[in-house]
Amino acid sequence: MDKIIIKTEEQISGVRASAQLAGNTLKYISEYVKEGVSTLYLNDKIEEYIRDNGATPAPLNYNGFPKACCISLNNVICHGIPSDKEIIKEGDILNIDVTTILNGYYGDTSTMFTIGECTDQAFDLVENTEHALYLGIEQVRPGNYFGNIGFTIGRFAKSKRYSVVYEFCGHGVGLKFHEEPQVEHSAPRNSGEIMRPGMIFTIEPMINIGKAKAIIDKEDGWTARTVDNMLSAQFEHTILVTDSGYEILSDVGEYEIFK
Repeated sequence: MDKIIIKTEEQISGVRASAQLAGNTLKYISEYVKEGVSTLYLNDKIEEYIRDNGATPAPLNYNGFPKACCISLNNVICHGIPSDKEIIKEGDILNIDVTTILNGYYGDTSTMFTIGECTDQAFDLVENTEHALYLGIEQVRPGNYFGNIGFTIGRFAKSKRYSVVYEFCGHGVGLKFHEEPQVEHSAPRNSGEIMRPGMIFTIEPMINIGKAKAIIDKEDGWTARTVDNMLSAQFEHTILVTDSGYEILSDVGEYEIFK
């Protein structure tokens, strides 16, 4: 197993700039997320914005992934492939996941959007999943165990009678798209590696209303859906362990996710 990379100050600055671009890409695209547009339209706007800012979209052609970002609607947990046949409609919830490569450094973030009059169940899922992300982030500090991120997220999700997807996890990021460590979103207390200053990784809980298990689309080999067709939600940030706690590298301030 590869070691967890402790980034230098120069590398941290590079990852921060890329993560800020990824965050600003989500802020940019938020005004275009509305009823009647296709997920391919959003993908193309995202790719254009990333390239106009001197970067490239990391997902494009990554292990054969065909688009510049992942867009996952309703019962899609993650890795949804944008399509001109997929039209956003009233009541949908969707995740947009953006990873940028800027000057060789990777930044990764995702957020949810809700469209019009969603059910109370859908709104609650989105709000609680975002809260779960920040509960996990609050566990980031030197000397703490990575498992306490997942322990805290899992305990909260269980208290709301949700399930936590276990087949996908957060990951180290920065010099590569995916690095060590794996960041589980449901884990035993005080398990895993110890956090140290200079580590950079994503926390990206995927929370389901129904069962935790995912099924992968056999035709495209990417799209992961809930096994029971119940709703799923996800939020993600790129996090740096600092000397005293954490910095959310992909945080660019608030923007409207409830449409």
